[in-house]
Amino acid sequence: MTQKAWLGLGGNIGDVQAAMATALRNLDAREAIKVTAVSALFKTPPWGVENQPWFFNCCAAVETKLTPENLLAACQEQERLGKRERSQRWGPRTIDIDILVIEGVEQDASELTLPHPRMLERAFVLVPLADLEPKLRIQSRSVERWATDSNQDGLERIDTAGDWWRKPDAA
Repeated sequence: MTQKAWLGLGGNIGDVQAAMATALRNLDAREAIKVTAVSALFKTPPWGVENQPWFFNCCAAVETKLTPENLLAACQEQERLGKRERSQRWGPRTIDIDILVIEGVEQDASELTLPHPRMLERAFVLVPLADLEPKLRIQSRSVERWATDSNQDGLERIDTAGDWWRKPDAA
């Protein structure tokens, strides 16, 4: 069975755009995952730990045959390949990939809660997700509405073509 899922990607160390593009291409190359759309890139202020470089963020829509836990493992594999180190919660990172929503799935498990438990608090998730899938409903409201109501201070859209991630030299 194929399910739709939405991922949030971000980072603030090194060439983040290239790291996200590589991760998306690698996920898309897997037999059980198809990247169907990717939002524009956004430059966003740090959240949680504020004394660090600004982030680049985007969201991706995928179709997958994987269980939520196996999709999480595939995303974490891409983080490892991107040299992600988990030394500080909300701290600097080369790449971060979160599963935001899987269509028809609600779960609260120790390793994965869906929808993502803090996504509705974060403009750096909501704005790229609304760019990609404005009518997606979470808690009976559209993502577009959640994004409109979020604090977007400092958030900046980076003009990129919709297929920026497909180019091996994305930078």
